[in-house]
Amino acid sequence: MAFLADILSRVKPSATIAVTQKARELKATGKDVISLSVGEPDFDTPQNIKDAAIDAINRGETKYTPVSGIVPLREAIAAKFKRENDLEYTPAQTIVATGGKQILFNAFMATLNAGDEVIIPAPYWVSYPEMVAICGGTNVFVETKIEDNFKLTAEALEAAITPKTKWFMFNSPSNPSGAAYSYDELKALTDVLVRHPHVWVLTDDMYEHLCYGGFKYYSPAQVEPKLYDRTLTMNGVSKAYAMTGWRIGYAAGPLELIKAMDMIQGQQTSGACSIAQWAAVEALNGPQDYIEEARGKFEERRDLVVSMLNQASGLECPKPEGAFYVYPSCKALIGKTAPSGKVIETDEDFVMELLAEEGVAAVHGSAFGLGPNFRVSYATSTDILEVACERIQRFCAACK
Repeated sequence: MAFLADILSRVKPSATIAVTQKARELKATGKDVISLSVGEPDFDTPQNIKDAAIDAINRGETKYTPVSGIVPLREAIAAKFKRENDLEYTPAQTIVATGGKQILFNAFMATLNAGDEVIIPAPYWVSYPEMVAICGGTNVFVETKIEDNFKLTAEALEAAITPKTKWFMFNSPSNPSGAAYSYDELKALTDVLVRHPHVWVLTDDMYEHLCYGGFKYYSPAQVEPKLYDRTLTMNGVSKAYAMTGWRIGYAAGPLELIKAMDMIQGQQTSGACSIAQWAAVEALNGPQDYIEEARGKFEERRDLVVSMLNQASGLECPKPEGAFYVYPSCKALIGKTAPSGKVIETDEDFVMELLAEEGVAAVHGSAFGLGPNFRVSYATSTDILEVACERIQRFCAACK
């Protein structure tokens, strides 16, 4: 009898974490490495949020919290959804977890049975399919195209739905492509979903506040109220407020589902960190000036990176609407020989040779389910991005 569970044979480690760790190891040996692999803002958490955490400590807010979150935070979440997304939820319809990842995991764990299908547009965040696999579901991947700016079409969604479909996993703006759906693009998808009442929607809105060029953000249940009773809307404070290490994600949805997720979480981790929850109250209820300031800087970085990567030989880099990633194609470099003498046969070969030769860490597109591409995070300073992009240009020019 094997000691480890069979499920581990169907689950892969996170490629983004693996590449980031590889970059750290190389840096520790003295190599000059620039990591563009991590999805984490380089800004500090705003001072008012840090002060709220300190105040919570001084007040003695250091005990266990309710599994679903402290009442003030659940009230702040409900108010946020009403204020920013025109979605009406009671605090009882909300839940707080240790990051957005736990929200997704709890939702799948609470709903998936063997054979249930989850439609996931590709490219996708690396953890989506692994969570589905752990929870016993079946992944149904639907590839998008670079000519469609990596956005799923209504026709492709319709073709993927079967009687076994339980969830449609939606992410806008997207990790890894940065693609964000306009009202009309989203309405085309929700029209399809309305025709299939057995399909639920799990929407990952984590990058909601990072949209550029005047892009107007919409969430699925906001566009189509008929989907309200079968939509779980997930968000968090990590990206919008530079609070990745605070580990607070949240969601709102039908009460029955929220109660089921609460039961799962009660046997898993119980409530999220009490101090981080009070910090999140301040993030949602306090001044929002930081978001606009950060968004302006990210937009400048996006424009710089897109411009410089499109000047690199063999790369094609669309300009995304949001998040802090670009997803360039390296298709023209497949089959060429890197400076080391290795033939680049895959996008993984491309990023590993780039790391070895120029010390730039990026994540291969095949890890996100669609290649030959690679993901670049521009959540770092303009000076560092300029140097990194110059190295990428040099590497591409040296491939023959």
